[in-house]
Parts: sequence; structure tokens; C-alpha cells
Amino acid sequence: MVSNIITSGPNKGFEDIKHIDENGVEFWTGRELFPLLGYSRWESFDEVIHRAKKAALNSAQIVENHFRQLTKMVDIGSSSKRERLKTGN
Repeated sequence: MVSNIITSGPNKGFEDIKHIDENGVEFWTGRELFPLLGYSRWESFDEVIHRAKKAALNSAQIVENHFRQLTKMVDIGSSSKRERLKTGN
């Protein structure tokens, strides 16, 4: 059994953009992922995500278990913030 995984070559980019949530679950954002998969425009990749969500639904998967909408806090003035849906899953 290999104890050290070497992250080089094509997988290196995926490890560089990997996020880990508060529960230790790894995830990647669509906005960071699409260039690594060879897409030059977000709109093209967004369509792929929508088709993947439909395929998950058609195969009786819970779509929210595999695709999440991200939100971020944005300044709205007067030292206050509000949640805004991030485009890019």
C-alpha cells in the first residue's frame, strides 16, 4: 500500500483548488473547476452542471447531496453585510 500520494501532473490542479468544509468534506467550486476541465467560458460549464443535476435526479439521487449553491457575505454599506448567492456552485 502506498503511504504517500504524489500530487503532480493533471491532478495537481484539482488539489490546489480543493476546499474542505467544517465537517471535513472535500468540495470543489464550479468557478474554479471549469478551466481545469478545459472549458473557456463559465456559461458552457454551467450548462454541463445543469445536465449533471438532471441526470442525478433521473437516477433517484438527492441532487443537493452532490451539488450545493454557495453564498458569500458582501458589504452593503454602513458596516453591514448580507448574504449573496455566488454564481458558480
